[in-house]
Amino acid sequence: MHEPSTSCVDGLAEALGRPVSGQEGLTTEGTIVAHWHYLDYFTDEDRIWTSAEWAQHIDDRHRQHPFPATYRGDPRVIFHVSVRLHPKDRELTPAEWSEIGYRLARVAGIAPPGDRESGRWIALRDQSHRLELLANLIREDGNPAVVPRQVHHVLAAECRRIEADLGLLSPREHHISPFKANMLTATRPTTERLDPSIAAHLSDEAHRHLAVARRLMERASQHLGAPVPSPSPRLPAGFPAPRSPRGR
Repeated sequence: MHEPSTSCVDGLAEALGRPVSGQEGLTTEGTIVAHWHYLDYFTDEDRIWTSAEWAQHIDDRHRQHPFPATYRGDPRVIFHVSVRLHPKDRELTPAEWSEIGYRLARVAGIAPPGDRESGRWIALRDQSHRLELLANLIREDGNPAVVPRQVHHVLAAECRRIEADLGLLSPREHHISPFKANMLTATRPTTERLDPSIAAHLSDEAHRHLAVARRLMERASQHLGAPVPSPSPRLPAGFPAPRSPRGR
C-alpha cells in the first residue's frame, strides 16, 4: 500500500513509471484491465484517453466534494495499492489480471457488490508482473467509501486467496502476512479431536491422579471412622473411557 495522496497524478505516474502526459494514450483494451462500472457513461469505444485525462477523471469527485465530513477535511483521498507476481509465477491472461483488479477493489470497500454509487477507480497493468489499483475514496454520492479499518490485512488475505484460486506462488514463509486467506470467512465454532494416543495418555494420567486421591481419602476415613465415598469422576469432553488393565 502507498501513502494516500491528494491527486491521482502522482499515483498514476508511479504506476506507469513515467510522468503523466497529455500525449500518451491508455485504453481499456490494454493498460486499463479493470475499472468502475460507470466508466462507459464517460467514454466511447473509439476514444483513447491520455494518462492526464485518466488522472483528471479519477480526481473529479474530490474536486466536487473537497471536504468530506468523515475524513475531517483530509484531502488525501486517493487510494493506491500495488500487487506483483512471484518471479517464478506463470504469465497471467488479461482476464486473470482483470479478476484480480475487481477482487481487490471489492474487498477494499472501493467497489462493494451492487453499489451503484461507488467511487471511481481503475486497475492498470503497464508492467508484466505488476498491477496497480488507483481509487478515489469519495463516492459518486459525495460520501466517503467504507474502507476496512485494517485494509492492508484484508488485502493481504485476499492476495492469499487469489494465489490459491489461480495456482500462483506465495511469498516465502517469513514474508507472509499473519492474517491468512481464511480470515475473511465467518468464524464458526469447531470441535477439535485429540490424537487417540495423546488422549489415552492424558486419560491414564487423570485416572492415576484420581487413584492417588482416593487412597488418601481411604486413609483419612480409616482414621476418622467414616465410610469412603464412591466418586464418579467426570473427564473432559474428548477423553476416551478408562482402559482396563487387561487391555494393556
